[in-house]
Amino acid sequence: MTYEQTLDFLYSKLPMYQRVGKQAYKKDLTNTLKLMELLDNPHQKFKSVHIAGTNGKGTSAHGIAAILQTAGYNVGLYTSPHLKSFTERIRINGNEVSKEFVVDFVARIKPAVEKIQPSFFEITVAMAFDYFAREEVDIAVIETGLGGRLDSTNVIVPEVSLITNIGYDHMDMLGDTLDKIAAEKAGIIKKHVPVVIGETLPETAPVFEQIAENNEAVLIKAGLPSYKTKGLVPSYLIKNLGGIESVINELVRQGWEVSSDDVSEGLSGINELTGLKGRFQILTDSPLTIADVSHNVDGLKILFNQVVALCSGQLHLVFGTVKDKELTPIFNIFPKDASIYWTQSSVPRALEVEELAIQGLMHQMEGECFKDVNEAIKNATAKAQSNDLILVTGSTFVVAEVSSL
Repeated sequence: MTYEQTLDFLYSKLPMYQRVGKQAYKKDLTNTLKLMELLDNPHQKFKSVHIAGTNGKGTSAHGIAAILQTAGYNVGLYTSPHLKSFTERIRINGNEVSKEFVVDFVARIKPAVEKIQPSFFEITVAMAFDYFAREEVDIAVIETGLGGRLDSTNVIVPEVSLITNIGYDHMDMLGDTLDKIAAEKAGIIKKHVPVVIGETLPETAPVFEQIAENNEAVLIKAGLPSYKTKGLVPSYLIKNLGGIESVINELVRQGWEVSSDDVSEGLSGINELTGLKGRFQILTDSPLTIADVSHNVDGLKILFNQVVALCSGQLHLVFGTVKDKELTPIFNIFPKDASIYWTQSSVPRALEVEELAIQGLMHQMEGECFKDVNEAIKNATAKAQSNDLILVTGSTFVVAEVSSL
């Protein structure tokens, strides 16, 4: 198969959460373990850091990887979903996995796919682990998909785990209360493996403490960060600095060699080092246009607060989302007096722009409708003054379709 045929096989033949929603979510590790056995258990052949959480896990993964790269280590990085290219999901020292490896891997396991019937995510996790083992990375930073306990990545035994925070997202699969969601995320806590908790709440702290105790795992509560970064530090990164620093401190305690200069340089160069995209990413300077993949209440609240503080003129909000999202809490935190441009992505899960506009009107919010995000941005740019700010957000898939990203 060619690379394009291989991607078509992955996208069309395997259930993919990003496209079809929760019917792609597999609630056990059976398929992943079968794939691991088929591949001679690559997950046991490299050291790792494992990250779960509602918000900030991707940011934290990229931050930790950037620091370890700066310290001179050969660092694997597995994150999801991708924005522009499938190969973004699997990197070593910021370099994406080759298309040739993707084709070869799928060809190797294709005979077993019919029998095992894995999901898209299970296949990509297996691909990442096989790649990291073959390339003999010093350490891999692994981000969970949805939950933790039953997430396909949860077959690894890391050096340290990180749970960034807990918020209301994917409640139809993870539970409808913070303590239930926390219990699912805390499923990444392993026997005798230290776990860093980036943020604790009254509802979640007892859950983490109990599960850590059951696993005889040292529980580390992240404090305020002690190091500095250069330039504008987006709020999403500030919120995760304590957890990132605590993970690095634990690795240093275990014998990994990382200096304070490695930390500050790594975080300051996070985009260049790891290829981080779509998180407070500046597209143009005048008017200031920012794209950000935040898509739930907690993440959007932080994002909105920062752009409102930055904007000296009118805020233009280009917003699209997915069908299975509870919108009332999100609409309740929309910036006041923003000019709204409703839009949608082209994935099947996208909420159609007309329906989004209707729901907006029910919350006394009027906006123009655009079926294409780039048309929405073009219209916002035409109306914006030089001191205005344009924000593109609401869905990973909306941001992924921004042509200038």
